[in-house]
Amino acid sequence: MNNTATELGWPDLLPVPDVMRAMVFRQFGPPDVLEQATIVTPRPGPGEVLVQVAAVGIGRLLDLTARAGNHPYAKIEPPHVLGADHAGVVAAVGDGVDSVRVGDRVAVFPAVACGSCAFCVEGREEVCPDLGVIGTHRPGAYAEYCAVPARNVHRVPHDIPAAMAASLALVGAVAANQLAQAGLRPGQWVLVQGAASALGSTTAAYAQHLGARIIATSRSAEKRKALAAGGAEVVLDTTAPDLVDRVREATGGHGVDIAVDNLGDPAIWDATLDTLARGGTVVTSGAFLGGKVQVDLRRLYSDCHRIIGVRTGNAAAVDALWTEVERGFRAVVDRTFPIARAADAHRYMEDDSSLGRVALTLGPGDWDA
Repeated sequence: MNNTATELGWPDLLPVPDVMRAMVFRQFGPPDVLEQATIVTPRPGPGEVLVQVAAVGIGRLLDLTARAGNHPYAKIEPPHVLGADHAGVVAAVGDGVDSVRVGDRVAVFPAVACGSCAFCVEGREEVCPDLGVIGTHRPGAYAEYCAVPARNVHRVPHDIPAAMAASLALVGAVAANQLAQAGLRPGQWVLVQGAASALGSTTAAYAQHLGARIIATSRSAEKRKALAAGGAEVVLDTTAPDLVDRVREATGGHGVDIAVDNLGDPAIWDATLDTLARGGTVVTSGAFLGGKVQVDLRRLYSDCHRIIGVRTGNAAAVDALWTEVERGFRAVVDRTFPIARAADAHRYMEDDSSLGRVALTLGPGDWDA
């Protein structure tokens, strides 16, 4: 592989070994439960590919909460290998795979649908009742190799770094699905609550890339400065008592056409609804600060508002995402850590100081850093 590929974090393709290095946890607990281990290298089954992992994103729910033993949606049995959205090089293909070839650089969308239920046939894989997640319901990518369904991989443009590809693989598809379902049009006002998170920052950047006018919020003054420097037209304090007035003022009294609220805090949710224009839409893909909120149904139908839950991305959103990557869209990557420092990366995220995606790199030297 040429030097440019190496500089971008894509590894030289190696012969697949019988055993591999992985970062595992054998019991639930703090970041220090993560430890290196040698485990059997998976082999791709029919319809699968084996990815030599170059980088993997870290998620609060899928990684931090799962490692702590508090995952609300899945039962995880240690020992377990985390790692959902990742990028790497195709090292082997199973029977029946002709969509990618050995040596292709790919990003892996980690939500695995059944592919045959009514929702999957409609192209709404995120609604699939049997939806599973790589790194949650099956071994993940905190390892040198990961076996995944071929339909979950997407070839990556050659100028994209591996850490960027991993950072785009999941949250980019969720953002694309959120805004597609909300019916985003250029020139519309979009409010993103908690816009410093990995998903929030990606959604704001994606909406801006598609021509929207962005109002971004954060509780942190330092992060608000970074959001303003990143191009948000208006940046506000998520918890400010005058947030609704500020939004109305910024939009000339119109309000926002789309609001993205993945936080689920009741007070913030009320403010989110109050910012909506007539005919506006709220999209939510999480409830990290709460979950139970109130809705005034009289206002909902009088103002023709919509509330949409978006569980994750789907195949159409993945395709839309990578089309926009070809056109210049990029995610916000806060920083990377070598896989040997996975515990440090988890601690860094628990300190809530990140802005954008945090990723682990899995180059040959990253296991000994």
